[in-house]
Amino acid sequence: MLPGMSESKAMILGAAGLRLGADEIAFYREHRPWGFILFARNIAEAGQVRDLVAAMRDSVGRPDAPVLVDQEGGRVQRLRPPLAADYPPAAALGALYRADAELGLRAAWLMSRLHAFDLARLGISADCLPVLDVRQPGTHDVIGNRSYGEDAAAVAALGRAAADGLVAGGILPVMKHVPGHGRATADSHRELPRVAAALAALRACDFVPFRALADLPMAMTAHLVYEAVDAARPATVSPRVIADIVRGEIGFDGLLMSDDLSMHALSGDFGERAAAVLAAGCDVVLHCNGVMQEMRAVAEAVAPLAGAALARAERALAFRRACDATAEDAARAEFARCVAAAA
Repeated sequence: MLPGMSESKAMILGAAGLRLGADEIAFYREHRPWGFILFARNIAEAGQVRDLVAAMRDSVGRPDAPVLVDQEGGRVQRLRPPLAADYPPAAALGALYRADAELGLRAAWLMSRLHAFDLARLGISADCLPVLDVRQPGTHDVIGNRSYGEDAAAVAALGRAAADGLVAGGILPVMKHVPGHGRATADSHRELPRVAAALAALRACDFVPFRALADLPMAMTAHLVYEAVDAARPATVSPRVIADIVRGEIGFDGLLMSDDLSMHALSGDFGERAAAVLAAGCDVVLHCNGVMQEMRAVAEAVAPLAGAALARAERALAFRRACDATAEDAARAEFARCVAAAA
C-alpha cells in the first residue's frame, strides 16, 4: 500500500484560483482528497502551475496524489499556448483515420504523447482522455467533435492509440464518459439527458469502445439516464448501470469516478449527490469548481477509501510507467506532418 492512501477520502477536488489559499490548505489537510483536478482558472504560467501542483500534493502529504486535467484538444483543452500547442479535436483525428487508418492511429498516439510532454513538465499526472463516446446524428454538441466519430470500432482503435500515447509519456489515461455520452440530446452540464435507445443498440455501439479499453486504470461516468437499464436514475448514481453495465457487461474493474458533481444533471444538495455516487458503486466522487461551501458538503459525505475502491486506487497509480525514449522535437515535427496530410 502506498503511504497514506488509506487515509485519503474518496474524492477528487478542484481549487479556486492560481494559488491555494490558507483556507484551502487547511481544508485539504483535514479532509485529504485522493486527488485534484485543474481548470483554466488554475493555469497562468509554467512556474505557477508547478507550484500549485506541488502545494496540492503537500497539503495532503502525498507526493503520489494524482493531479488531473481535461486536455483533449479542440475546445476542451485547459493548457493553451505558450504552455501547450493548440491541438485539433478528436473529430479531426477520426477524419484522418477514415482517409488513412494507419496515419490516423499514428496521429492519435503522437498527439497524446505530446500531451504527456506538456503535462509532465508541470507535474500533472493524469489526463481525462480518451473520449470514447460514439457520436450519433442529431445529438447535442456537448460531445460533438470531441468524439472520434460515429463508428464504434474506429473510436475504440483511436482511443487505444490515444491512451497508449499518454502511458508512453508517464501520464495516466481516464476514459470517459462510461457507458457512453454520444446519444445525449441535452447538455448534462445544464440538464439531465435521457437516452431512449434499446439495450441491444447500446451494446452494439455505445458500449463497444469501453469494452475494448476496459483494461485502462480509470474511467469517468456519464450523467445520462439510460432508460433501457434504469429509467429513474442517471448512470452516475445508478447501482444497476454501474454493477450490470460498467462492471458487468463492459468488464471495467479500474477506478471509477463520477463526472463533476456540480453539473445540473444531478439533483440534491452536494452531500446527497456525493453519497448517492458512492452508494451506486463509484469509487471516487469528482467535484471541480473549487467552491469551498460545496467542497465541505462533499467532504462530510465521503469516507476514506477502503476495500475494493482502495485496491483500485492503488492499482490505478501503479499503472504509471516511466517515459519512453520519444524525442519531443521529432514527435512534434511528425505530428505536424500528420496534420498537414489531413489538411
